Amino acid sequence: MLLRRDRAMTGIAIMLDVAFNAGHGAVVSAGEIAERLGQARRGIEPVLQALTRAGLLESLRGPRGGYRLGKPRRELRLSDIVAAAADGDPAPDATGRLQAAVLVPFWEELEALCRARLEENTIDDLMKRAVRAGLQRPAAAPVNFAI
Repeated sequence: MLLRRDRAMTGIAIMLDVAFNAGHGAVVSAGEIAERLGQARRGIEPVLQALTRAGLLESLRGPRGGYRLGKPRRELRLSDIVAAAADGDPAPDATGRLQAAVLVPFWEELEALCRARLEENTIDDLMKRAVRAGLQRPAAAPVNFAI
């Protein structure tokens, strides 16, 4: 799970990026997310799809489409994000006797500790960390009235 962090960390990074960069009701495009994460868009598409299928993200189609959070930030548990993002990640083979008897049970203990910690934290908690780190959210475009 988390200790195999490629898809799990990407899932959390995507959710945090959407929470941080999308205003209330606004959306962010997959291209923008990929650019900010320093990844290829095609590389994050499967994770975006998994998060959308799990109801953690909402996908809006069309020229002004993109992604927004599927639930309030305080309800988005990191454990749910990891579970959705890592779905389909193949488990490593444990064919050796020593590996199966010692390493696999040890790894399961570590994962249980990780799951418990992830269950305690939400996207809202990560947003609070971003504020404490001094990160500024993008300002909403000013309202412009033309008469």
